[in-house]
Amino acid sequence: MLTPGEASPEASLRLPAATIFLSAFLLFQVQPMVGKLVLPWFGGSAGVWTTCLLFFQLLLLAGYLYSHLVVRHLSPRGQLRLHGGLLLAAALTLPLRLHPFFRPAGGSEPIGRLLGLLALTVGLPYLLLSTTGPLVQAWVARRGQVPYRLFALSNLASMTALFSYPVLVEPFLSLKAQSWLWSAGFLLFAGLVLASARDMAPVTPAAPVAPEPATAPGAGDKTLWIAFAAVPSILLMAVTTHLSTNVAPIPFLWVLPLGLYLLSFILCFDGTRWYRRGLFFAVTPALLVLMSLSLNPEFRWADYRFEAVGRAVQWLGTVRGQVALFSTGLFAACMLAHGELARRRPHPQFLTGFYLRLSLGGALGGAFVAWVAPMLFTTYLELPLGLAAAAALAGLSLAREEGARPRDRALCAVGFGLLALGLGLHALRLTRDVDQITVARGRNFYGTLAVFDNREHTWRTLAHGTITHGGQFLDPARAARPVTYYSPDSGVGLAVASLPAAPRKLGLVGLGTGSLAAYGRTGDHLRFYEINALVEPFARTHFSFLGRSPASTEVVLGDARLTLEAEAPQDYDLLAIDAFSSDAIPVHLLTREAFALYFRHLKPGGVLAVHVSNRYLELQPVVRAAVDAFGKTARVVDAETDEDEGTYGSTWVLVTQDDAWFSGPAFRDNPEVKPLPGKTLVWRDDFSNLFRALK
Repeated sequence: MLTPGEASPEASLRLPAATIFLSAFLLFQVQPMVGKLVLPWFGGSAGVWTTCLLFFQLLLLAGYLYSHLVVRHLSPRGQLRLHGGLLLAAALTLPLRLHPFFRPAGGSEPIGRLLGLLALTVGLPYLLLSTTGPLVQAWVARRGQVPYRLFALSNLASMTALFSYPVLVEPFLSLKAQSWLWSAGFLLFAGLVLASARDMAPVTPAAPVAPEPATAPGAGDKTLWIAFAAVPSILLMAVTTHLSTNVAPIPFLWVLPLGLYLLSFILCFDGTRWYRRGLFFAVTPALLVLMSLSLNPEFRWADYRFEAVGRAVQWLGTVRGQVALFSTGLFAACMLAHGELARRRPHPQFLTGFYLRLSLGGALGGAFVAWVAPMLFTTYLELPLGLAAAAALAGLSLAREEGARPRDRALCAVGFGLLALGLGLHALRLTRDVDQITVARGRNFYGTLAVFDNREHTWRTLAHGTITHGGQFLDPARAARPVTYYSPDSGVGLAVASLPAAPRKLGLVGLGTGSLAAYGRTGDHLRFYEINALVEPFARTHFSFLGRSPASTEVVLGDARLTLEAEAPQDYDLLAIDAFSSDAIPVHLLTREAFALYFRHLKPGGVLAVHVSNRYLELQPVVRAAVDAFGKTARVVDAETDEDEGTYGSTWVLVTQDDAWFSGPAFRDNPEVKPLPGKTLVWRDDFSNLFRALK
């Protein structure tokens, strides 16, 4: 029975629950917002998001460490004073904005600049938001209440923030408006956390309460906490990279894996009813095997005797099937790890230390994928190795099961150990190519590059991830021929052929193999813009387009948008935009401001050629919006695939001021040349909606 004036336990948790919910919502609402804000400065690659995730995990670790130290060494009044001062300092850094000090220059490795930019842009507010969960829960525990359900509530708020961003925020608000709204939410949060600190001051219980026995966790338990947090973190970032680079490079697939990762936390820490231990220990190994097999290009998805089974398995080889498989597998692996973690959570007395080690494990997993793996591996080997680690962790958990018979523990350890060994060996097999010969491999922040020859040594390709970025015949008699997306009947090929015969100046955004250098003549000057410092040595060493071109060529390292902004008008006869990041042109190269920049660098009568071939995005409406805005005229050129000639199907949009230019012989009566469709989709630097561009 409550004494007069005493609040019920549920009522006393309303303020801390509201504080934790808002802090977690702001914590994860800002992640895609800041990721989108910094994306244009760093080329729009998947590496930007994985580095952002690493930054957020490191700050989360710092926030949990802060909470752990503050709770252990400061009085409630001291905590309030320190936290209040830091909240005021954080408020003075708002609204969020990019600082030019960390603007990238040249082709330097961008991770350090990106981390510095993130720290200066959102570092202190994010740090204080990350302290809220463990700090407020510690205040709740100080009053004798069990706070672990608040951890599930924080993850619910996080997931709500993530999934609401692409649906309710990005399509309707500019980045400037998002920044101001988020800043207002942070000020509200600051008021709530200070009110919670005062409200959670220690109270004297109405009746004596028998203390619960609190056994300090041992070193083995603490190590397991870190491992159970690290492996799901590795899988989260590795699956995100795989989906956004090799399956469908759209930002929604940055949010989906993180949302499922958070959902597993919600379910596992909300209670015991969601984590069905036997179910997840049964289905997770099968999903790990399927995911590992799907990474092997030799795996045949439809070679089955029963048609129904064949169709089902064939579907797993499609884009939707791959997204479904890896999303389901990631969720199951996270449920297993986080479920075992929840079963081993300590007494609330050790709560901040528990959360500190959780964040340490997450940061270690993130650092491995974002920082260590690119230095160790030339392929995305961290994903199949992460699958093997998940199997090994499941076996370790069962082997350490208290109360189980030694024989059962040994059988479990052997079974999962063999599975982990098999997945590890399969991971190593994925580094070998059977259908083609690997000439060279490389990897950096911008992804993986590989040079392959066919078995007959007649054809060589450059691949970024799973996407071909150019090719060349190895026969000297055909080696000078421009091929793949740049053949003479492609849009850019027709455009170059229609330029004046006098010495020409061509700007080319995206180097690849240097195929467009094949169009160079004596007296021409070709200027390539390339953000990835690894591409030029690959193009010069393994392909001969640059070396044999009679034109003068130069390669300018750095993001093309930033470089063009810093340059005086170049008076290009033709400017070709072909800066693919795996299978997508970075958004910042297709905004209205970007097109204004391109037209500034063209001479009167010059031609802009935009490569819009894409399996997932319909980019012609974006170009149409710019054509209409600047009063230009345009045509679409579709080229068909011709394997004998080395030609790949491509779609280019050619834009110029003079409609009569399209009356030339290259375009007249050409069935592949068509008007640009009338549908428009406006992208600006502070507003773009990729969902409307999905095919």
